Amino acid sequence: MLHTDGPLLSIDVGEQTWETVDISAERSKYIGGRGLATGVAFDRIPFDADPLGAENCVYFSTGPLQTSQMSYTGRMNATSVSPLTDGLVSSNAGGFLSRNFVATGYSCVEITGQSEELLAIHITDEGVEFESVPTLEQATVPDVSESVESRRGLGSDQLITVGPAGENQVRYASLMTSDTRAFGRGGLGAVLGAKNVKTVSFAGDSHPETELPAADVAGEIHQDAAVKDHMMKRQGTTKSINVKNDLFSLPTQYFERMDFDEGVDGINGDAVESKKYKRGTCSMCAFACKLPTRDESEGVETEGPEFETVFAFGSNLMVDDIVSVMKSNQLCDQYGLDTISAGVTIGAYLESQDEFGNSELIHDLVEQIAHREGIGDLLAEGVDRVHDQLGVANWTSKALEFPGHDGRVLHGRGLGYATSNRGADHMYSRMHNHEYNGDIQPTGLDEKPELLVELENLKAVYDSGVVCKFSRSYLTEDRLTALFDTDYESLIAVGGDIVELERKFNNHRGFDRSDDSLPYSLDGFDEALDEYYRLRGWSPEGVVDGQAPWGVTIWVFNCITAVVSESVSLLTRRPEKREPGHFESADS
Repeated sequence: MLHTDGPLLSIDVGEQTWETVDISAERSKYIGGRGLATGVAFDRIPFDADPLGAENCVYFSTGPLQTSQMSYTGRMNATSVSPLTDGLVSSNAGGFLSRNFVATGYSCVEITGQSEELLAIHITDEGVEFESVPTLEQATVPDVSESVESRRGLGSDQLITVGPAGENQVRYASLMTSDTRAFGRGGLGAVLGAKNVKTVSFAGDSHPETELPAADVAGEIHQDAAVKDHMMKRQGTTKSINVKNDLFSLPTQYFERMDFDEGVDGINGDAVESKKYKRGTCSMCAFACKLPTRDESEGVETEGPEFETVFAFGSNLMVDDIVSVMKSNQLCDQYGLDTISAGVTIGAYLESQDEFGNSELIHDLVEQIAHREGIGDLLAEGVDRVHDQLGVANWTSKALEFPGHDGRVLHGRGLGYATSNRGADHMYSRMHNHEYNGDIQPTGLDEKPELLVELENLKAVYDSGVVCKFSRSYLTEDRLTALFDTDYESLIAVGGDIVELERKFNNHRGFDRSDDSLPYSLDGFDEALDEYYRLRGWSPEGVVDGQAPWGVTIWVFNCITAVVSESVSLLTRRPEKREPGHFESADS
């Protein structure tokens, strides 16, 4: 099976020392990316580590596909214990960083300890340099990029940077690269900020000599990305906003409503496309689904907003002006904030104050949160920690704020929010795609746990490859197995090992069935959760007991048999309000 190459580079920022460590066993077992970082984290982070303490580590990693020239491979992974969820969290970002990382020759970089001075860390294939950067204290992400480029000739596409939000340990601070691409979920920016690290750069010439087993397949995928038409090339993930609204799956007014009929046209894909002024992409990717946008009259220029940001700062806050959403997106990028958690937390505050639709207040709140000033100091803690004080509902799972695919309508999506080791993360399984597209009936949970298990495992493989999940229309099963030089069952088994290791880490931190919860009821939820645990081979309390889940062969056979049966029985049952073929792909 294909896997990444290179040692672990371990950096202690407190001691300002570094060393390389052989992790060949972990690389061969977990492919790379998220899987590799999870395996290393499990062995090296104490289970009782304070997320904002010296013992917690941040891991950066790529996969074997980052050595190729194939589309959909301009991404990389970051993993740490989250200050928001208190569990292990992996997040990945696109842009142009991954191949600069690969050029250093390391498969994974570990940052541990705590520095007494604000640092920039410069990583090359020759070693590590520690630079004191007191003048960058509280600097925005673009200002850091400008400073590093002027002093060292390194571009923003070579940097992972913490904005003021990370320095101030906002629990949902993001890590930023290329100024506008975010390792968004889980507050990993706060972890690096707590280590007093402002930015990390990557440069070198030590590219691993990894030969893809199926170079012809990679070429076919790249060609399809370049020549085949797709609505995402024009509108990114915002292309489907009206469809979600029609299906009552667009959370509105801090989840009080599930549609935004009166304002959706002001923030939909057409509205975003009207502000798009050029094509945008990630490294080596011909699909080019990114959205550079600007509004000259308001002086706003940003990348996006993508669907989740439009939900979080649009319908969720009852804002019907795409320029206002663009401004919110721009501010979050500059300060280093996850747009989903920031928008939902601001929504909780607007609910408490009856201030929905107040764009000026919204933009002020983003700045206050990033600097922990005024009410922003409270809101920087996230919804789970402040909802009682605000007197509003707690729209989180495992303390992670919900994204914009409503599990009250898409019941498999709801189950997936609960089981995700990261918390309410739509990308962990992307179960919603199958319910939007009519592959399965959106309502009800019968027979859905089997599909959810497979999808969680498959996405773990994607995150370990590392390959963009928007490739799913072109990265078919036969192409995927050819690229990794193995069979589908083996890939799914590796994905299952990764998911289980994450769960086991979180079990050691006290997570169990009580954390696999939702703020609303779904008929059959407890029974579906029981079945999910049974398929995983975990205890009824959601705890990994150390035994192989039914034996790999039995587990794979049961899972795939159930999925085939599910597909045959449910393909003809479509939800109301959808015409066959109306919604080609729900890539968001």
